[in-house]
Amino acid sequence: MTRNNDTDNARSLILTHGDSDGVCSGAIAKSAYPDSDVYFTSPVGILDELQLANGYRNIVICDIAIDESRCEELFSRLEKLAESATIKYIDHHPLPEICTVPDWLYHDTNCCSSELTYRTLENKLKLDMRRVAIYGAIGDYYDNTDLVKEWLRDWDKRSLFFQAGTLIQALIYAGRNYDFKRKALLPLSHDRIPTEIKDLFKYAKEGAILEEELRIRVKNEVRTLKNLAYVVDPNGYMSKSAIYAASYGRKYIGLAAEYRHKKNVYDMSLRSRDTVDLNRVLRRVAPRFGGTGGGHAAAAGARIPKDSFESFLLELDRAIGEEKNKFKGDSDGKDKR
Repeated sequence: MTRNNDTDNARSLILTHGDSDGVCSGAIAKSAYPDSDVYFTSPVGILDELQLANGYRNIVICDIAIDESRCEELFSRLEKLAESATIKYIDHHPLPEICTVPDWLYHDTNCCSSELTYRTLENKLKLDMRRVAIYGAIGDYYDNTDLVKEWLRDWDKRSLFFQAGTLIQALIYAGRNYDFKRKALLPLSHDRIPTEIKDLFKYAKEGAILEEELRIRVKNEVRTLKNLAYVVDPNGYMSKSAIYAASYGRKYIGLAAEYRHKKNVYDMSLRSRDTVDLNRVLRRVAPRFGGTGGGHAAAAGARIPKDSFESFLLELDRAIGEEKNKFKGDSDGKDKR
């Protein structure tokens, strides 16, 4: 069983995602647990990172989607750790269908992880840390929730969006430079504005230049199928490449794929501007090709073996069309009633 009371002065561990929502969530958790060690991880890597968890009294996990194929193993490990530690697993990604909700899982798909982390740890936080939660919400496109809109009234919205944009662009530019992200997270946990954090503004400017180059490259290289537009090896930010692929391919679904030579797989980022639930489609289609996929309804990712990549794209395109027709049929039925 999870302990009822946190041991605030005990050694703590924070595992979080490396995107803007994850960094902001981690900063909020670090503010609540100043003694904590912080590591960045992913749905695929979290089980390995939990090997570090022995001896910690508080373990906080933020913004890490639960991988369907490893759900039982992950939960078993966390239940074992919960015998001697307080666990708080804070996440907003859709749960696998086989997943039951334990008492240490704080879950809400209707907000970003930063907002949920603040809500979960609110009694340990200063009110001004809401500003960091707002940065995370803007970065994850969840700044329209009732609570974030309420928080925004206490600040100059224009200033917050400038600070959030600077942070987001710098973190994307940093990529897998987790040392930089850890150094940025610490001052954020003390509510320092992003433009005051060392090297962050410089990274943001470099990132903006690269994004403009990327936009032009995707515009020239985008390919289309019936229901989606895609770009392969765009040599730039995957999520932004997917957005520009949809835009310049004139499709509602955009996909960017990057080949990973060491693993012989394609990693993908997808963005939807339609009613299609990418999480649901990818969880169904990707395993048929020896891969994994999932995320949010409008923003998701996948990993597919190289040899199956082209077949996967064709099946994904077909499945997206099927989902669109299904939704259209449901809507027509509702209108008739």
